[in-house]
Amino acid sequence: MTSLEKPDLVTTNVRYRMPNVHPEGRKFVVIAAAIALVFFWLIDWDWIGWIMTGITLWVAAFFRDPIRTTPKGEGLVIAPADGMVTMIATVPPPPEMRGPDMLGDDPLTRVSIFMSVFDVHINRAPISGEIKRVIYVAGKFLNADLDKASEDNERNHFLVEGADGTRIGFTQIAGLVARRIVPWSRVGDHVVAGQRVGLIRFGSRVDVYLPAGTSSQVLLGQRTIAGETVIAKIGVAQALEGVAQ
Repeated sequence: MTSLEKPDLVTTNVRYRMPNVHPEGRKFVVIAAAIALVFFWLIDWDWIGWIMTGITLWVAAFFRDPIRTTPKGEGLVIAPADGMVTMIATVPPPPEMRGPDMLGDDPLTRVSIFMSVFDVHINRAPISGEIKRVIYVAGKFLNADLDKASEDNERNHFLVEGADGTRIGFTQIAGLVARRIVPWSRVGDHVVAGQRVGLIRFGSRVDVYLPAGTSSQVLLGQRTIAGETVIAKIGVAQALEGVAQ
């Protein structure tokens, strides 16, 4: 190559891809669209038809299933939900998750991620490993942003054990609007970090219980992206500090 020649540029790029609507939500999109058509064509109430068209688009957006790029690295704990970090606290594990074969009895750092009705509601595995427990608990439908929602609301616990024996629990919690928790993974399933494991319909929360000696690497008020945001690194006990601005 002479001095006048330019080396080939090595570039990588990703084009934007419109998220698919998850199969779990397609029937709701069809129902909303059918109702809109009824008002447009049969009843001739166009103003309601336009409202239903807007609702149809919102339902499609609610059940969107975007592709996520999950970081890889030893000890990384990935966010299981899109939303805002509303609570970071040191609390005992849920009663259903206590014991030597579960999360133990000592207090752990809990990171709570609140999902509004505008967030993606598909939940993903925080680490790679085997699903050891899936525990459904019937309950109330209080505001998922309340601390007591973790004990009073309808919820579904997952316990994942990594290849190195690390156990992480995370809980899908129903909220005021959410009326259905849909888990897709079962006991004995092997998952990879960022893999889809379930969803919650229409506004809710996910709690993550970090292993002992591990602190949150996200901040209150920070927004997380399921399958992408690193919320902790196992064994790192120094929490981040930040400022809202």
